[in-house]
Amino acid sequence: MGVSINWLKQYIDIEWTPEELAHRLTMAGIAVEGVEESDADYIMELDLTPNRGDCLGVINLAREVAALNGKELRIPQVKIKENRENINDYIKVEIAAPDLCPRYAARMIKNVEIKPSPEWMQKLLLSAGIRPINNIVDVTNYVMLESNQPLHAFDYDLLSPAKTILVRKAEYGENFTTLDEVERELDLDSLVITDSIKPVALAGIMGGLNSEIKDRTKNVLIESANFLNTNIRRTSKKQGLRSDSSIRFEKGVDPNGVIYAVNRAAQLMQELAGGEIVKGICDVYPGKKDPLFVPLRFDRVNYLLGTQLSPQEIKDFLVRLQFKIKEKKGYVEVEIPTYRPDISMEADLIEEVARLYGYDQVPSTMPGSINCGGLSEYQRFRDQVKEVMAAYLYEVINYSFISPGLYDRIMLPADSYLRNYIRLANPLSEEQSVMRTLLLPGLLENVSKNLARRNQNLNFFEMGAVFYPAPERLPREVLKLGAIVAGRVELNWLKNEVPMDFYYLKGIVEILFHELGIRDYTFVAAEKPYFHPGRTARIMCRGEEIGFMGEVHPLVLENFDIGEKACAFELDVNTLFKLKGKKSMVEQIAKYPAIQRDIAVLLKEETKASEAIKVIKDSASELLQEVIVFDIYTGEQVPEGYKSAAFRLTFQSMERTLKEKEINSLIDRILASLDQELKARLR
Repeated sequence: MGVSINWLKQYIDIEWTPEELAHRLTMAGIAVEGVEESDADYIMELDLTPNRGDCLGVINLAREVAALNGKELRIPQVKIKENRENINDYIKVEIAAPDLCPRYAARMIKNVEIKPSPEWMQKLLLSAGIRPINNIVDVTNYVMLESNQPLHAFDYDLLSPAKTILVRKAEYGENFTTLDEVERELDLDSLVITDSIKPVALAGIMGGLNSEIKDRTKNVLIESANFLNTNIRRTSKKQGLRSDSSIRFEKGVDPNGVIYAVNRAAQLMQELAGGEIVKGICDVYPGKKDPLFVPLRFDRVNYLLGTQLSPQEIKDFLVRLQFKIKEKKGYVEVEIPTYRPDISMEADLIEEVARLYGYDQVPSTMPGSINCGGLSEYQRFRDQVKEVMAAYLYEVINYSFISPGLYDRIMLPADSYLRNYIRLANPLSEEQSVMRTLLLPGLLENVSKNLARRNQNLNFFEMGAVFYPAPERLPREVLKLGAIVAGRVELNWLKNEVPMDFYYLKGIVEILFHELGIRDYTFVAAEKPYFHPGRTARIMCRGEEIGFMGEVHPLVLENFDIGEKACAFELDVNTLFKLKGKKSMVEQIAKYPAIQRDIAVLLKEETKASEAIKVIKDSASELLQEVIVFDIYTGEQVPEGYKSAAFRLTFQSMERTLKEKEINSLIDRILASLDQELKARLR
């Protein structure tokens, strides 16, 4: 946006050179890209940040200069002569969408003479990049540039006989031709200004061709309104139409500046086009906006900025910005004018103090105490888990937003708590419309897509959050570790392939637990709808459930077009962190030999080998170092309803050589415990 410095000087005295003015504004956060000389004037090109849309108005820019140089601000005083008629006899305003139009005001001026605007006005408009048209339209643009309040002028005689302005949403299939002579198809979210019968303007963006100010226009209705910025931005983008008006509404316009702007426009139209101003303003204001009051603590200012400003200095900065303050003990309560929507909290006010104090004067020290950065224990733990997993599997990162249809594909029952997902209010697509409650669907899709591209022998892991509804405003977020394997792993020329099955993945889990120092864990038979029956385990440790693992159900694999067996697990990272221990880095090498004994016992078919191992470990002494199941057999020579389980027991002492009699005694004790607790007998 270009701003004439001569125009700016009409509102504030400026003694600085144009270059110095540009530098001071830039250092105060109002960026000036450059200054160009033009016909005995200088034009500053502004590059405003989105939060400072108020400075698109020259008066508000003059406020900034006044705060910097301490000079008095001169806002034009509006003095108009009204006739004795009443505005209510000419126009009525109704707002059917108050959420999109918080305020709408209209003013009437009769018997105007349409002609070119004076040269000084045309020159100022051209400096801002706006083409002059005629005295009525030019006044609306001039006041918009001056006050940052967009205006629009209608030819009153082209409105319907009902003489009612109705602000509403567009109707289905409604079309409208704007001033640029383009017929536009409106959607149901577009806000339109109508004369109660037909649209006459696309709210906040552009007027209509059917009510355009022309050379024969005599009576003018001036619109000054406020519209919801997000709706204007959305409509402008959909229509591919951006105007000087829409740019301002998108950034936010002061609803309390509506009346000043419409009166200022009426004053200038009367001066430049003659005519009579009808008495009164038709003002409908359903979304009344009051000033915001924000407390500012003096010590907080110095804490954040690292300065030593006195309370009086801080108050002086606020007064220079024309903020009203009320002194309290240790702080001030600041009334934020509605033309500054960018200020809503204490930190915003502290930024204002910093701007006026000068960013270059803020000392180069860290605010508050200086702490050495570093990772927390939990962060280091997460990195450790990833490091272990990355030694065996490839890491993947999937979206936290998934399709609800994935829950059907993994055969999750309708009443499962995992279907209690959180639906996004405004999803990009149905494929990313809910927040995931488990990692498995994403991992299955990773395998499916890779197999479709002929990538074989897949092994992936992911550490990511899942989300569950919570009574609080935000969902409950839980960090999970998931993994999936499918195919085979190639070893060497002696043994070409090892299937990546349940036991392969179980081995990776046990390696992870070893590295994390997690002991006394067990794999307990369980059921999950998406895992194969009889090939699913719940992982437990000291009464805590760590997670589940298993072979993926064949029907689930079919639903994902996966033609190979796949195994997966999902663990709770927070539970792992709670159970972690210290990993033994050094162990003493025993001087004395280990003794191994193999025993084969008959167990009932329903008895799990893990149960027998627990009994063996509980009944033996500390001399028992290891128990391994090396054979499970059913068939001939084994009674019906039983199975033969063979265990290899390793005994060793760090202090002496074990004797045969001592080992036999331990074996007898173990067999007695197996018989007593599991009705198992030596085969």
